[in-house]
Amino acid sequence: MKQKLSKKAKEDKAKRDLAAAKTPERRAKKAENQRLRREAKKNGKNINGKDFDHKDRKFKSVKANRGNDGKGTKKESKR
Repeated sequence: MKQKLSKKAKEDKAKRDLAAAKTPERRAKKAENQRLRREAKKNGKNINGKDFDHKDRKFKSVKANRGNDGKGTKKESKR
C-alpha cells in the first residue's frame, strides 16, 4: 500500500531511501543476494517469490523474511 505523502515529503523520503540503499552494508547484501540467486537458479532451485535471509542464510518467503519470522521488526537485532 502506497504512503500518502506530500510532494516535499516524497522527495525527502526518496533521498533517505537512496542514501540507505547505497551504504556499504546494503550494497554488500545486494551483491551477495544477486550472487546467491544466480547460483540457485543455475542449480535448478525454484526461488520465485523468495528473498535471501542474511541472518538465517537461506531463501525464505518474502512475508517470513520481512516480518522477522512472525516476531516483527522492532525486536530484530541490528548487526
